[in-house]
Amino acid sequence: MKIAIMQPYLFPYLGYFQLIRAVDAFVVYDDVNFINRGWINRNYILGNGEKQRITLPLRSASQNKHINQIEIAGPHKILKNIRHRYAKAPHFANVYPVLEDIFAQTDKNLARFLDYQLRHICDHLGLRQQWYRSSALAKDNGLSGQDKILSICEELGATHYINVPGGKELYDQYPFEARGMTLSFIQPKPATYKQFTNDFIPSLSIIDVMMFNDKSECAVLLDNYDLA
Repeated sequence: MKIAIMQPYLFPYLGYFQLIRAVDAFVVYDDVNFINRGWINRNYILGNGEKQRITLPLRSASQNKHINQIEIAGPHKILKNIRHRYAKAPHFANVYPVLEDIFAQTDKNLARFLDYQLRHICDHLGLRQQWYRSSALAKDNGLSGQDKILSICEELGATHYINVPGGKELYDQYPFEARGMTLSFIQPKPATYKQFTNDFIPSLSIIDVMMFNDKSECAVLLDNYDLA
């Protein structure tokens, strides 16, 4: 079984969902430390032909807390901003209700909000992987780093662990091989699509991808990667 384990991010970029597409089971890594100024609570959308940051406000966020120990603060204007920026996008009518449902959540726990968000987007994109949250697994919580990842993989019966390119600096293939597992890294291929009349702005949130591509076009983009 192919498995990926990733921290939950706010409306992550296409490559995150390509990783989900590549595996049989996906684990939301919610009981690891929050990363300040990372992608857990912020991302970029298209605004006036350039990147515009969106940020989910948090209460007492700290790198000394796990992601599932942090709460969302309010109010914020993310949904209003998305509507303003994408109201004329070709697939706004189909995508905006998905986002409305996500932001209609009343649970202020950051990990649960992000988990729901990822599941909801995956449902829209037709991704039906087995789904877990690491905090609900019976792994050895005294472990950290690669050892903790290996523990999760063993608990779920993984035969193949797939990670993003940045993981090449974090993971060593030999401990995986010693446990009968293959270690691979996804490599997204360059992807472009029409964004209004502007020059293409890459590496934006999955929101941008869905606003400008129908479900069949998104499916093609989701398969546009290599494994190494």
